[in-house]
Amino acid sequence: MAQTPKTKKIRKIIGVVVSDKMMKTRVVAVASLKKHPKYLKYYKVTTKFKAHDENNEYKMGDKVTIEESRPLSREKRWRIINKIA
Repeated sequence: MAQTPKTKKIRKIIGVVVSDKMMKTRVVAVASLKKHPKYLKYYKVTTKFKAHDENNEYKMGDKVTIEESRPLSREKRWRIINKIA
């Protein structure tokens, strides 16, 4: 019996570039809402991801889509796909 290989679903997230000081790397901030366990109120949580930018084309303030990839360095596990207008 031949088994079909399982394909891993690639996560895609929308965020804003908050730092472009590194070569071929951008820091992307992703905001999400989290519910407080006791008070049941929602509050904003911001997570920063280091994402690969091969041509240094994205600048601070750009809204971008990032996708999960193989580890590119010690902290880089994301790749920028495109810019959202």
